[in-house]
Amino acid sequence: MTPTPHTPPATDAATLLNQEMRGILVANMLDKFPKMTAEFAHRGVGQMLAFLAAGVSGPAPVSPSPMVDDFWHAFLLHTKAYREFCASRLGKFVDHQPGFLDKEEHGGGKALRARTVEAITASGYIVDLEFWPELDIAECSQCHASCHNSPKYNTAQII
Repeated sequence: MTPTPHTPPATDAATLLNQEMRGILVANMLDKFPKMTAEFAHRGVGQMLAFLAAGVSGPAPVSPSPMVDDFWHAFLLHTKAYREFCASRLGKFVDHQPGFLDKEEHGGGKALRARTVEAITASGYIVDLEFWPELDIAECSQCHASCHNSPKYNTAQII
């Protein structure tokens, strides 16, 4: 009988960050978005960390969803903790560089988010699809129809 490969269960990436800093980020998000629940904020921290960890391990560019990006922004404001996390857990500093990737080379927004979710899965982390809603919408690339950096986008309305 041929042994079947065993896939270990996915890991919650929130465990990459110490409990104190996770609590600070959750509190920051709850202050910024009063309609957000603490449970959602905890899950969001995990998805942001999964995005960061997956991004350093793959050769292709990845992109956060608008919600995940809000959590990333909260972490970036704690520059010392963010820098230390990058160095100790990711092995390099992850710059936040907003911008547009060439659609011909990298695909549109939906393709980029799908690749990001695949990278998170391949890295062994839990994917919480509630934080990647773009996978359920039409293909677009930064058209200001409630996409990332859109004047119409507002996390508090989504939650």
